[in-house]
Amino acid sequence: MPRPPLSENRSMAILNAAKAGGYAVPGMCCYNMESIIATVRAAEAARSPAMVLLFPWAIEYAGDALVKAAAEAAHSASVPVSLHLDHAQTPELVRRAADIPDGFDSIMCDMSHYEKEENLQLTAELVKYCHERGIAAEAEPGRIEGGEDGVAETADLEAVLTTPEQAEEFVATGIEMLAPAFGNVHGEYGPRGIQLEYDRLESINKAVGDRVRLVLHGADPFDESIFKKCIAAGVTKVNINKGMNNHYARVQEEMQGKPLTSVIEAGTKAMQEAIERYMHWLGSAGKA
Repeated sequence: MPRPPLSENRSMAILNAAKAGGYAVPGMCCYNMESIIATVRAAEAARSPAMVLLFPWAIEYAGDALVKAAAEAAHSASVPVSLHLDHAQTPELVRRAADIPDGFDSIMCDMSHYEKEENLQLTAELVKYCHERGIAAEAEPGRIEGGEDGVAETADLEAVLTTPEQAEEFVATGIEMLAPAFGNVHGEYGPRGIQLEYDRLESINKAVGDRVRLVLHGADPFDESIFKKCIAAGVTKVNINKGMNNHYARVQEEMQGKPLTSVIEAGTKAMQEAIERYMHWLGSAGKA
């Protein structure tokens, strides 16, 4: 299905509607067809918009194949579902992904492992490249702590919390989505637990929330009450990884030795149920 012009971008249509409606949309981190199908089925069952997220690993592993399959599944859904590339961490990878015909609707140009000035410069160049192809862009001012499966390892880099001033500088690069660092962590939160700076998130939203949509990373262990606070502070896209994929791993373990098709179907169903729960928590259920 041909990619629409930037003014009709699928990801931004979904997130702008969420902003106007006071809810958030789940961005489901998918590694295989089962999770992609589960996301689309959950969206259709809950009548919710959704975003399918792939990591750069998908391209390294399967070339264009998984991207094209995900685009076909997302864009043929009966409700709005877009395809997003999360944490593309090199300029070469961003360009490679943007050049896949009718693939990604949006790409996270994640240059957060560079120092701030280089991060800004590279982000501006890559946003332009994406926009020329009708693709919306996300960036990460500061640096969210931790690492994630399928993403180049940055866990040893120190977290840098986002300021409203930094957010302004990144909005100037032309991005449509901004992923603030406000105490959120990729992967495990560790012994100190969840310590989010809602005041920081609110100040960022106050500064730039009228021009970009705010994205929540590191949300796997969060409950409905935390999501509601983040949404009240301007978040419209919530990335979920283990909160879906752990259910697939559990089913695989429980059904070891059973026919593969039954394991795949049961795993897909378990993930779908988890995704639908997030859709109700985030307020997106019934909005499509």
